[in-house]
Order: sequence, then C-alpha cells, then structure tokens
Amino acid sequence: MDKIFEFLTVFVTAYLIGSIPTGYIIVKTFTGQDIRKVGSGSTGATNVKRVMGKKWFFIVMLLDALKGALPVVLAKYFATTFTGIGLLPVIAAVAVILGHSKSIFLKFTGGKSVASGVGTILALNWQVGLMIAFIWSVITYFSKYVSLGSIIALAISPILMWWCKAPIAYVAYCGLGALYIIWLHRTNIQRLVKGEENKVRE
Repeated sequence: MDKIFEFLTVFVTAYLIGSIPTGYIIVKTFTGQDIRKVGSGSTGATNVKRVMGKKWFFIVMLLDALKGALPVVLAKYFATTFTGIGLLPVIAAVAVILGHSKSIFLKFTGGKSVASGVGTILALNWQVGLMIAFIWSVITYFSKYVSLGSIIALAISPILMWWCKAPIAYVAYCGLGALYIIWLHRTNIQRLVKGEENKVRE
C-alpha cells in the first residue's frame, strides 16, 4: 500500500505542477488575451511569441522547462520505492507532460510539451538534456522552424539516453515521450510538408 500511495502521490503532484498554464497566465495577465484563441491555440512559448514577442518566448520556455524539471528532481531525490529502475522519476516526467498538454485548469487544453519535456530530460540526465537543447537550438536557428527543431531533437532523445547508459525506464520514457510530442505536432508536420509552417523569426 505504501508503494501505491507514493506512486499516486508522485503522479498527481507532478500532473498538477505540469497543469500550471504558464503561457496562458502570462498572456492573460499582461494583455488580457486568451492565448488559446491566438495562432495555433497552444499555450506554449512559440504561440506566446506571436502575442508578446521574443523576450517572453524565452521566459515562458524557461519557466516551462523548470516546471518540467521540478517534479522529476523531487521524485529522484525523495522517492523511496522503485529506486533501482528509476520508475518514479519517469512517472513524474510522464505526469508533468500530460499536465502541460492537458491542463486541468484549462479544461484539458494546453501546450505541446516541448520545453517541459526537455526540462524532464534535463532532470533525468543533464548530459542528455543539454545535448537535446543544443540540437534543438541548432536546427531551429538554421531552419527557422521551432517545430522542426523540437520534433528532431526529441526523436533523437531515446538514442542519446541509451548511449549515455541511463536506466531502461529513462530510455523508454524518452521513446514514448517523443512519440507523444510528435503526435501533438501532427498539424505542424502537415504545415511543414506544405511549406506553410510559421518561422520563428517572422
């Protein structure tokens, strides 16, 4: 029972933290607009940029990454069960991503979980997290497409986690998380194929 209680506590806590709608709160506070009615309808940093500019793009990205990392760090250092396979930090990571993309505070809408996803990976393995952040930055800078950088960087994440000899639960999380985030970007992929995707520096 203690294991089940800790499992549920980690999941619910991480989900609620992930559900904090950073981009929505910032845009609503400073402009009065509902970010879900702008552009892609996402609450993430890229959509915030359309309303408030590059500075807030980076601020929201940082806050979402921290939001993603916090529950994982807490689970890594304070969880007492399933420690050998690294299960509870992964449960926290899954829950925080679900919270970000399906926020209970926004009637289960939200963002596409890229920044929060990178935050979870940084917390699981900082070397892999930094490599993914670097790959994302390079691809986004040269292609000018945030979505393309996000998709490629996260698709590579399970390979990098395996290469760094991380626990198998971490590798599995990156694989499943990459599939989920790619699925959330399915409309972006369609626009990329058609040449209609918005560029970050436009």
